[in-house]
Amino acid sequence: MTSHAWPAGGVVDPHVHQWNPFTNDGIVAAKARALRPIPRIPRALRWALPRADREFVGDPHHVLKPYLPLSYRADAGDVPVASLVHIEAAWPHEPHRESVNETRWISSLPFGEGGAPTLGAIVARVDPRWPDVAAVLDEHLAASPLVRGVRTSAAHHPDPGVRDFEESPSLWAEPAFLDGFAAVAERGLSFELWGYAHQLPDALPLVRAYPETTFVFDHYGSPVGLLGPRGTSTGRSAAERADQLARWRDDVSALAAEPNVVAKHSGLGMPVLGAEVRRPRTAPLDPRFVDTVAPLIRHLHDAFGADRTMWASNFPMDKPGLGIPASITLLLDVLGSDADTDLLLRDVGRRTYRIT
Repeated sequence: MTSHAWPAGGVVDPHVHQWNPFTNDGIVAAKARALRPIPRIPRALRWALPRADREFVGDPHHVLKPYLPLSYRADAGDVPVASLVHIEAAWPHEPHRESVNETRWISSLPFGEGGAPTLGAIVARVDPRWPDVAAVLDEHLAASPLVRGVRTSAAHHPDPGVRDFEESPSLWAEPAFLDGFAAVAERGLSFELWGYAHQLPDALPLVRAYPETTFVFDHYGSPVGLLGPRGTSTGRSAAERADQLARWRDDVSALAAEPNVVAKHSGLGMPVLGAEVRRPRTAPLDPRFVDTVAPLIRHLHDAFGADRTMWASNFPMDKPGLGIPASITLLLDVLGSDADTDLLLRDVGRRTYRIT
C-alpha cells in the first residue's frame, strides 16, 4: 500500500478459516487423506470433482491442504496483520457437541508465533435449530474465552448446479431457527449472515426480532453468477446479471437500514461469483474485474457507511481469485478518499468481535 498508512498497531482480519484435513474431520478430509500419498496432486484432479464444487472453490489444491497460522502469514505478504478472527470451517456436528472440537483445536494452534497474527476471536459452528443449542453454546464458551459469535451457513440456491451448504431454502426464516436463536442472543454473541444473495430478504425478520444482537453480513451475499455464468443456468446473460445487481442493491439497502447489522468487504475472490480464476500472486488486478466489482464495493460502503464496514480476506477461500494485499488495494482504489483505513482495516473488526 503506497498512498495510505497502515493502522497503528496493525490490521485486523475478521474472516479467516484454519484447517488441517489430515488430522481433523471435515467436508474435504476424506479426499485430502486419500490424496496425501501423491507428492504432487495432478491438475487434472479438479475435473474429477463435481462441477458445483469446482465452481465454488476453483482450484481444489488450497482446500485439500492444511491452512494454519504460518500459511496465512505467508499469504498476507507485506500486510501487517496483527490479529485475525477464525470463522468456523464446516466441522462435523453429529452429535452437536462435536462442533466444540473445532474451538478446542483452534485454541491450540501457534497463533502469535513466528510472525503469525494473534487469535483475536472465534466464530463457532452452532445451529439455533438444535434442541441442545444452549448447552452446545455453553460448551463452546467454556472451551475458549475468545468465542464471540456463531455461524450457520444458509447458502441454498434454486439452480441445482450451484453448491448448497444447507438443505433448507430459507433457513433464517424457519420458525425453529427464529425461536432457537434466543439462546445466541441471550449470550451476547454475534451472528454471521452468510447465504446467497437471493436469500437476503429472509434475514430481515431475524435481524428485527433480535435488535440487541450484532449481525455480520458476509461476502456481499455471494451473488452467484454476477460476474459470469455459474451452475446450469445462472448468470448466462448480461441482462440477467443486470437484473440481479439491481435486486442486490435493493436487498442490501434494506439490510443496511437495520442498525444492528455490519458488513464485510469480503468474498470477491470466490469463484462462485463467476469471475475467471487466476493466480493472485502473479497476476495484477484485471481492470475489467475492478470495473465489475466496483458497484458492489461502492454500494456496500454507501449503504452501511464507513463505521459499519470492514475489510476481510476470507482466506483461503478467496485465494484462487484475489490475494490478500490485492484485496486491500482493490478496496482503497475503488473507495478513494472515502476510505477510512483505520475503520476499514482495524477498528470495525476490533469492535465487532470485541478484540482486546
